[in-house]
Amino acid sequence: MAAAFALVAAALVAPARAEPIRGSESTFAFPIIAAWSDGFLRDRADGGDFVSNDAGVDYEPVGSLGGIMRLGQPEIDFAASDAPLSPAETSKRGLAQFPIVLGGIAPVVNLDGIAPGRLKLTGGVLADIYLGRIDRWNHSAILELNPDLALPDLQIGVVHRSDGSGSTLTWTRFLSRTSPEWRQQVGADTLVAWPRGAGAKGSSGMIEAVQRTKGAIGYAEFGQVQRSGLVFAQVRNHAGAFVTPGPEAFAATARAVRWDPAQDFHADPGEVDAAGAYPLTAATFILMHKRDRSEGRTLRTLYFLTYALDKGSKEAAALGYVPLPEDLAGAVKDYWRASLPGGAGL
Repeated sequence: MAAAFALVAAALVAPARAEPIRGSESTFAFPIIAAWSDGFLRDRADGGDFVSNDAGVDYEPVGSLGGIMRLGQPEIDFAASDAPLSPAETSKRGLAQFPIVLGGIAPVVNLDGIAPGRLKLTGGVLADIYLGRIDRWNHSAILELNPDLALPDLQIGVVHRSDGSGSTLTWTRFLSRTSPEWRQQVGADTLVAWPRGAGAKGSSGMIEAVQRTKGAIGYAEFGQVQRSGLVFAQVRNHAGAFVTPGPEAFAATARAVRWDPAQDFHADPGEVDAAGAYPLTAATFILMHKRDRSEGRTLRTLYFLTYALDKGSKEAAALGYVPLPEDLAGAVKDYWRASLPGGAGL
């Protein structure tokens, strides 16, 4: 470990010691990456040995698809994505891939008089809303799920992501699993041909668009939805139970996932069918080059990610995310040692 940290120190006290770690991120993970970057600098300022105070993390929230595409640029050290690549794809591109934080996507609506977490929706109803088959909030299919709520005779304004997004992949996978019509007509991907609605760029753009329009519906990372003050809905899971989005539900879902380092941790938490599972649970994955970055640059990035795993739990929880379980965090570090240049010295 001392040798590895010495290499990091040497890389950072050289003439380019103020050079930041550069990442291209999903908008889902943008708030926690930003918080970790600030915490990392504070932590290094207190300890003072390895990272200069102005050599933090330079990140750009461009969506999961954009983040992966920009990883090909020589100045980018890592990408964060909520849409993991298959093991075949990571092998083809020479990339390492591993989870760094957990969270979830919540349906978000702009409705007066409804408390957050009271509205109940199913994948089939959500699919019919996005297909245009259900276009008013007092439709019988919605009223049947919510007999105790006074839902208005109000047009539903559909909002979707316009950029390539892991949030969209999580959302459309759920709709495809629960609606044969959605599966056949639209399918699941980071970008799809939306049947209706207005496009919004990024999670913040999604929330702003929903906030502007009474009766609107969209989907976004739960912590950002919660901080926006907008109404979020319960969702019926694959076991038939309605589950409220939140850290406890995300954590319970993640514990049921089989995370396999040999498959570059490729997994979809949305497939879990346990009784308490939340079907729109998601993980943010980090992707890094195995061969095309120097050992010093790789170790700098891993040192930041070590901070995230070891000391960033409170920041993650405060923002509505879920830190990796201890055993999964340990498996990720073992994967670094086996897969990345200099990782064996961590």
